[in-house]
Amino acid sequence: MEENNEMLEDAAEEQEKDSSSSEETDEEKKAEEKKSVNLTADLLEIAEAAILTIFFMFMVFTYLLHPVSVVGHSMQPTLNPHPVTLSNGMESSDRILMTMVYGKPKYGDILVIDCNENYMLDSSGNPVLSENISPLNECIIKRVIAVGGQTIDIKNNTVTVDGEILAEPYVASLAETKDLGAFTGQYPITIPEGYVFVMGDNREHSTDSRSPRVGLVKNSRIYGKAVARYYPASDFKILTNTWKESADDKE
Repeated sequence: MEENNEMLEDAAEEQEKDSSSSEETDEEKKAEEKKSVNLTADLLEIAEAAILTIFFMFMVFTYLLHPVSVVGHSMQPTLNPHPVTLSNGMESSDRILMTMVYGKPKYGDILVIDCNENYMLDSSGNPVLSENISPLNECIIKRVIAVGGQTIDIKNNTVTVDGEILAEPYVASLAETKDLGAFTGQYPITIPEGYVFVMGDNREHSTDSRSPRVGLVKNSRIYGKAVARYYPASDFKILTNTWKESADDKE
């Protein structure tokens, strides 16, 4: 009888151990499953954050801030003021950030332009594509001097807009602003709506709206507006207010 009781007690203890072991195994499984779920959730959050970051950077550098290299001397001294000849014979160039999101072009804006069309004015003052002279067919960077509805005149080394001579501090004091043939005999001219008249700051070495290879620039041919120069890093500069700055102070 005592043996039977002992056997029953041993069986009960074994059952309790099995039950306890089973509970521990279930808890371990639950803990592992929870850990796996948490890890998956963390990985999904990381992936989501990475995708959002990449998308944000893509949008920023496609529409808001697009890097552009400035080649040539037509915007000196505002841009490329101190070009350096590299070992391969090429000249180093300023690099700027351009935004494609901005309001209507206005005086002083520095614009990046796709110069694949060159508009002249007919006898009635309407814009027409040049039939005899081909456009530059390259991207240029110039400053807005007059916009649609304004009247511009170039003579005696001065630029007059709406009857007022522009001070143009960004042009070197000894530089001459000459007529380059696009509108010879037509000045003063009124810029049609939807177009701008642009010029480089380096007036004696700039192919711009004064030239029949550029002429008037249609607003739809504007890629964007220069915001800042970020290279060389030592020459970092915000470019939105350079129309107020003296060129002679930059030398």
